[in-house]
Amino acid sequence: MVQSAARMHARAVAMVNRGDYVRARQALATAAARRPDADTQARIQGTLAYVLAQTGQIDVAEAMCRAELERPSISGATVGVLAGQLGAFAQRRGDLEQAAAWLERGIDAFDSSTVERARLLMNRSLVNMQRLRLDDAASDAADAHEIYLAGDAPSEAAMAQHNLGYINLLRGNIAEALQEMYEARPLAGTTPVTTAVCDTDRAEALRDAGMTREAERLLASVAPIFGRHRMPQSRAEVEFQLARSQLTHDPMTAARTAATAARRFRAFGAETWAIRADGIRLRARLSRGSPRAVDPAEVERVATALADSGFANESTALRLSLDIWRSGRGMPQPAPVVRVPPTASIDVRLLGYEARAARAAAAGRDAVARRQAANGLDQLTAWQRAFGSLDLQTSVRMHAGGLMIAGLTAAARSGRADVLFEWSERGRHLSHQVVPVRPPEDPQLAADLAELRQRMSGDPTGRWRLDPHFAELEERARERQWSATRGGGIRRRATLREVQARLDDGTALLSFVYTGAELAVIVVTGARARVVPLPGWAAAAKLLPGLRADLDMAASIRTRPMADVVRRSLDDRLASLSASLLDEAVRVSRAERFVLTVPGVLEGTPWAMLPALRGRTFTVAVSATRWSGFERDVPVGGRVGIAVGPRVARGEEEADAVAAAWTGASDAPGAQLRGTDATVDAVTALAGRVDLLHVAAHGRHAVDNPLFSGFEMADGALFGYDLDRVPDVPGVVVLSACEAGRSSVRWGEEAVGMTRVWMHAGTRAVVAAPVIVADDAACDLLGAMHAGLAAGLGVSAALARAGAETGIVAPFQVYGSGF
Repeated sequence: MVQSAARMHARAVAMVNRGDYVRARQALATAAARRPDADTQARIQGTLAYVLAQTGQIDVAEAMCRAELERPSISGATVGVLAGQLGAFAQRRGDLEQAAAWLERGIDAFDSSTVERARLLMNRSLVNMQRLRLDDAASDAADAHEIYLAGDAPSEAAMAQHNLGYINLLRGNIAEALQEMYEARPLAGTTPVTTAVCDTDRAEALRDAGMTREAERLLASVAPIFGRHRMPQSRAEVEFQLARSQLTHDPMTAARTAATAARRFRAFGAETWAIRADGIRLRARLSRGSPRAVDPAEVERVATALADSGFANESTALRLSLDIWRSGRGMPQPAPVVRVPPTASIDVRLLGYEARAARAAAAGRDAVARRQAANGLDQLTAWQRAFGSLDLQTSVRMHAGGLMIAGLTAAARSGRADVLFEWSERGRHLSHQVVPVRPPEDPQLAADLAELRQRMSGDPTGRWRLDPHFAELEERARERQWSATRGGGIRRRATLREVQARLDDGTALLSFVYTGAELAVIVVTGARARVVPLPGWAAAAKLLPGLRADLDMAASIRTRPMADVVRRSLDDRLASLSASLLDEAVRVSRAERFVLTVPGVLEGTPWAMLPALRGRTFTVAVSATRWSGFERDVPVGGRVGIAVGPRVARGEEEADAVAAAWTGASDAPGAQLRGTDATVDAVTALAGRVDLLHVAAHGRHAVDNPLFSGFEMADGALFGYDLDRVPDVPGVVVLSACEAGRSSVRWGEEAVGMTRVWMHAGTRAVVAAPVIVADDAACDLLGAMHAGLAAGLGVSAALARAGAETGIVAPFQVYGSGF
């Protein structure tokens, strides 16, 4: 049976909604050939215009819709559809005022409960998002959501929910935004194209959360989808978002990506989008270290064009970047500093403080520079206080980079220990100042982690990493944990005097401070604080990259004569590092035990193996504030739990040694988990009912997502995310696992790994190694350490005594509060 023009048009619309534009054009041509009435003909042309716009022919599409509007016999509803199309085209071109006007006309043409009205409300919501009129955008999206639900249109309702999530992102509510987007995705992304649209928005949320690697990976996956469906503007928009992400960590690449996007936009007449891409390109060239010259007149032209097009946020960011660039080069500045509108996003508000700090520093007013940088960081803290997740707390530090460099550099120029200490603590405290509220039990998260374990353990080749379902499980676990872990208040940062009051006569704090160019250490005792410059830092920085390889070889090569050669090379490197980093600080401190706080550039250093600290009592704290907040020299003991993973060469012997040291304390039923009993669920349950947990297992560190680091148990890996299932973590945890102390550094300062995950959950002290450890060393050294713990020594003292008694030099060290 030959279908009518109206039915063929309906089929074409369904194809358009699936992103099948090639077949849709064929169906529209067939519909037009079947002598439709004037109203149907106008709608056919309007749908064809939409397809042409999606495939890059916006000018042609707009002309078609305007021509159809001139028909005298079309209905009001069809006028509304065409007006809505013209609004969508104007929005894609970046003409937001005209877009709003057309959409207003289209919305007024429909009754309040029609699906057509809901679609136009959705489009107007997008326009208001770009204009940062977020209350209006949310109202339109919520109204559309209600209409879709009442009209039994679940996919469209899910897309409205997705847009509400995006509005939350623009408001700075990252965790809520990602959760709403994630919940909406199964129904909103019913076709490859709609899935790609949703994922593009989610990538923007990930970028704002500091997860640039994940954001860029997601954008790379959606770009080919738009390419296959012949949607050049959507592909260019992905490149624009990619450039925005690259701007935070790779400005040279960002400049190239933005230039490519601008060329694509101009090729099909999207000039406002091209100007937005020009703004990113220029901001990249204004970044620190960019070798390219910049024409301030070009910057001003683009900034003015952005403001005239309604993109005040992007215009302000570009002008502030120019302001900072001028200050860094000592160039004359227009007065006053660029005004930041109240609707500006958090990153632009922080950029405003950075610009004021840069101006002050250029004028030699370091105190003002520090004050401006501190005010900006206080704003970041106010925004961050809702983020209980360790993942989010460490990632959003991305936004603090420029302010921290400005403050630290000005503090270093002061030469004052108290000022430099304040700024070193600001940086370290920033990513753990929010007190997390332990999340509720989440059966879906537990099920996802169990499936991940099964896939990983069932495929030792690692091919499981190529499975898209694996990536989806990872994303779901991360985003559920983000939204479930709330903030429970802000920890106050300790002052230098408060820290000094906690240091007894034999204890010193060594606070290493890295400004991005220079390294120094603040040596703090109860009586005084002084800054010790480390001129040997340049030489030490060259030694660090080869240290890990030497340590790995020393742990794996045990037979002579090769073992002797490797050991001599390692000893030389360790001695040189000690001389560059520690020897002078230890000498001037005249202390016997030490608290170390270190920046990300020193992450992974095996401090226990450096000659200056061998045999000494020390702990590596996340900050002086956190260390000083714990009680001193708390006895270790009470309930003891032991877990042994598979294939640990001396794991059973190690467990026996620990059990022997704690006779009685480790004898309770279920307190020792070995063999097939040592499952992830059993170990997490054990962790929730003991005061000290010892785990002997093979460890793995996940560089891309540190919370998927963990150690191998009988049924697979125990992840960092699994610790959310432990409502009351042990006070002390011993991880006799290779790489259990290793961390990934995020945004220059913050290191994340299993040690930090345990401490974030509430554990006071973690014993772990940042590199591979020989099984013999782990078994003998940690067995001796437990004997000291059982005799009443503190964690750090027991580990130091074990090293002296056994003569074993190993990278095990105490993180957190070892005394």
